[in-house]
Amino acid sequence: MTEHAPTSTVYTASELIAIMAGRLLTDGQIVFAGVGIPLLAATLAQRVFAPKLTILFEGGVIGPFIKPGELPPSTNEQRCTRRANMVLPSTDVLLLLQRGYVDVGFMGGAQIDRYGNLNSSFIGPADKPAIRLPGTGGGNDISSLTDMIVAMKHEKRRFVEKVDFVTSPGWLDGDDSRRRRGLPTGGMWRVVTDLAVMGFDAQTREMEVLALHPGVTFEQVQDNTGFTLRRARELSVTTPPQAEELALIRELDPGRLYTA
Repeated sequence: MTEHAPTSTVYTASELIAIMAGRLLTDGQIVFAGVGIPLLAATLAQRVFAPKLTILFEGGVIGPFIKPGELPPSTNEQRCTRRANMVLPSTDVLLLLQRGYVDVGFMGGAQIDRYGNLNSSFIGPADKPAIRLPGTGGGNDISSLTDMIVAMKHEKRRFVEKVDFVTSPGWLDGDDSRRRRGLPTGGMWRVVTDLAVMGFDAQTREMEVLALHPGVTFEQVQDNTGFTLRRARELSVTTPPQAEELALIRELDPGRLYTA
C-alpha cells in the first residue's frame, strides 16, 4: 500500500487520485464513468459538491445510486442499476455520446503518451503481445466524443513516449491532428495521478504539469515519466484530501477494493 502523509492525515495514492479527480467535476455535468477510481471520484463529487451530477455507465445505466460498500465490479453488473433513472441498451447510451449529451468521459488506462492517447488493449507488438489487456469496450467512443479525464498511477512504464496501441484517442499526433482525423469535438482534458494534475498545451497538445500534490517536486514527476513534460508557467500545489472527502471514499469502499 502506498501512503502519503504531508499532513497529519494519512491516505493512499488511490484515495488521493480519486479525490483530486472528483474535484474536477462540476454540478450539472453528465459524466460517462468507468468503474474503480472514476466511479469513486464521480460519486464523491455528487455527494459533496455536485448533487446534480449525472453518472452514465457503458452498460446502459443513467443516473445510478451507488450504495456504500457495494461498488459494482463492472459496468454490466446489477448493482449499477440501483435506483437508476433509466436503463437502456448500451448502444442507446453510446448514441447519447454521438448526439453530444455527455460532457465528460472518465476512465483509466495501462499506458498514456505525451498527447494523451490511451492504451488498454495490449503491451508489446501487435502480432505477439507480452500482455493482453481488457480492450476498448466503449473507451474509444468516450474519448472520441467527450472531454476526457484520466486517472492512473504515475509510473514511467505507464507514461510512455508512444503507446503500443491507441485504444482511445487523445490528441493523436498533436497540433490539430485530432480534428484532421475526423474528431472535431472533445479531447484529452486532464490526467490525474498520485503525483500531479496534468493538462495539455492549447497549441501543441503536449502534456504539461499544471499542479503538484503536496510534497511532490516537478523533478519527481519528470523522473517517473517516459517523455519530456511541459511545465505550466504558474505551477500550483493542490489542497490535500480533506477529512470529509476521505470519510466518504472509505465509506464507499470500506474493503479498499479500489483504494488500497
